[in-house]
Formats: sequence, structure tokens, C-alpha cells
Amino acid sequence: MLNKIWGGFFFVAFAVAAARSLAFGDTGVWAQMVGAAFEMAKTGFEIALGLTGVMCLWLGVMKLGEQGGAVDLLARAFGPLLRRLFPSIPPGHPAMGSIVMNMTANMLGLDNAATPLGLKAMSELQSLNPVKERASDDQILFLVINSSSVTVIPATIFVYRAQLGAADPTDVFVPILVATFCSTMVGLLVTAAVQGLRLWDRVVIGYLGAMTAAIGGLLVYLTSLDRATMERRSAALSNFVIFAVILAFLYLAARKRQPLYETFVAGAKEGFEVAVKIVPFLVAMLVAIGVFRASGSLDFVLDGVRTAVAGLGIDTRWVEGLPTALMRPLSGSGARGMLLETMKTHGADSFAGRLASVIQGSTETTFYVLAVYFGSVGIRNSRHAVGCGLAADAAGVLVAILVSYLYFG
Repeated sequence: MLNKIWGGFFFVAFAVAAARSLAFGDTGVWAQMVGAAFEMAKTGFEIALGLTGVMCLWLGVMKLGEQGGAVDLLARAFGPLLRRLFPSIPPGHPAMGSIVMNMTANMLGLDNAATPLGLKAMSELQSLNPVKERASDDQILFLVINSSSVTVIPATIFVYRAQLGAADPTDVFVPILVATFCSTMVGLLVTAAVQGLRLWDRVVIGYLGAMTAAIGGLLVYLTSLDRATMERRSAALSNFVIFAVILAFLYLAARKRQPLYETFVAGAKEGFEVAVKIVPFLVAMLVAIGVFRASGSLDFVLDGVRTAVAGLGIDTRWVEGLPTALMRPLSGSGARGMLLETMKTHGADSFAGRLASVIQGSTETTFYVLAVYFGSVGIRNSRHAVGCGLAADAAGVLVAILVSYLYFG
């Protein structure tokens, strides 16, 4: 899939540039495309280089949380809810433990830990699956929840925004939290409706009701303020929560008598490795997207959508976030490239830059997750997994647009 997307950028860019040259005599487009290729290659390297320090910081902090037992703590907190969402898993079966650990790792943004735990959970669910080539209801629900981006601390988004000059990289924290919560809830409700899953359980209602009330109360409080005050208090809340998480991870690690400095450094080393490894992928995707935009292809598509939206009397600023939204279910690196290109073109603190950040943080690479998780256990018939996953993504994008207008005007 990614090979086709990446190659498609170049072929479409070439076709559009050729049409512009032949039809309008615009020969300068070739120089613009070559210039964009070199410029975006330089930008990709600079972004990856600048990411190194912040990635070291965040992965060092996450390692403290991991070693301090933050994953185990969240696993115990959400265990009763997950046992009711997956009622066909026998008590004590290792599948439940892997599911709980995977989801809590995702919530903390521990991607390196979440993926192997998720693959292990899928393998253990497969051992309970009576039809091995056909996805079971539990496997589909697990995949949909997993792919709806249940992330409490979107550290990577903060890193990108900081690198591209955002005045307050964490000012998108609350909008992302709201959008990702809605995405997950829609994915859960749609899947439960299709599968006939019983959600009218006191424990399920209690958990979901408490979370909904917390998110709803936060929104009601913030929207009761004038815009300037709302932005200040939202930013203050975002920074407080993030710093509180850092202190909590330090406390948990200290309580378990973990060597704080050595543990942080071990995580920071992983951050350095991630930042270095990402260079080729970032350069490749940014060059393709830069050429695509320089050819006029991206502007042609967005102008068409913008014209149609304007004809309906709707504000068109959200259209600039559409490339990230469309790419996100297909390719993580492609969506990341679109996000970075949007922030570089319009500015990290522009409405488009913030909207693309919220979309990136509240949706997931549904097709990639489906291919990797189901492919790892040999499932060929995914049944309703794709439809439910895309419903969650669509909800995440819609709420991201609405909450971005609410917060950033």
C-alpha cells in the first residue's frame, strides 16, 4: 500500500506538470518540482535532527513510567471494563492480560511496547477463534479499539510541533483528548451494535459514563469562558497534566527503587535511535509530498473541495487538514509527512497546523493495523473490522474539526 501511495505522488505530479507545460506553457513547474525535492529533503533531515533531543526526553520519561509500573496500574484500573467488553474470553486466559497491557501502553504512548503486546494479544485471541481464517468478534473489537488511537499523551505530536516552532507545542492536548475519546467511543458503539454486544452493564455504563462526564464537563467549563481565557486555561491545563504525568512517572519509578537516572538514559537512548532511524522515511515521504504540491496537484484537489464547500456557505479553513485526514487510515508515515508539510507551509500555530495535529493525534492507520495484526495470525476474512475502524476514524476527524474551531477559532 505504502509503495503505491509513494510512487503515486510522483506519477501524478509528473502527469499534472506535463499537462501544465503542454496546455499552458508553464515550463517553470519543472524547476519548482526539482527545487521542492531538494528543499524537502533538507527539511526532512533538519526535522529529524531537531527531534533527537525531544525524543530522548519523552522516551526517557516513558521508560521511567514503564519501569515504575504505570502500565500495570492502568491495567488494574481498566481490567473490570475490558473483562465485560470481551465476555467470551475465559477467566484467567492470557489473552485478557495482553489486551489490557496493550491498551494501557497505547494510552501512555508507548508504541514500542504496545505493538508486540498487541500482536501477542491477537495470537492468544486466535487460539480461542473456532474459524482460524475468519476474524472473531473479540479480535475485531480489539482491533477497532486499538486502531481508534486511545492515546492520552500524544508525545510525538508535541515533538513535531516543538520542532516546527510552535509557541506552545502542547496547546493541542485538550482538543486531541476530546477527539480521540469520541473516536474510540464511536468505534466501540458501532462494533457493539454490529456484534450485538451487551453494553447495558452497570460496570460498563459506570466506566463509560464517568469518562464521558469528565470529557463533557471539561468542554462545558472551557466553552463557558471567553476565547482568550479559554485558550489560556486550556494551555495551562495541558501543561499541568503533562508535567504531572512526568512527576508521577518519577514517583512510581522511585517507589519501586528504580535507578532514575540510568532508567531515563536507557529510554533516551531509544529516543536517539528512533530519531536516527526515522530520517530516511521522513525524507522519502516529504520529498514525494513536496513534489506533489509543487506540481499543483495538491492545490488542484484542495481548491476543488474548497470551492464545493464554499458553495454550501461553510467555512473552508478545515480543508487544509484534509490531506492528513485522508492519508491517516492508509499510512502512518504518509500522514506524518502531510502533517509536517502542512505545518511547514502554513505554520505550526496556524489553524491548519493545529487542525492537522489534532487529526493526527485522534485517528490511526486502520488499514496498516488491520494488515499487521490480522496478517500475523493468518486471518483472511476481516468481516466488519474495516467498516467499524473507518467509522471511528471518521468520527475522530469530524470531532477534530469541530473542536479545533471551538478552541482555535
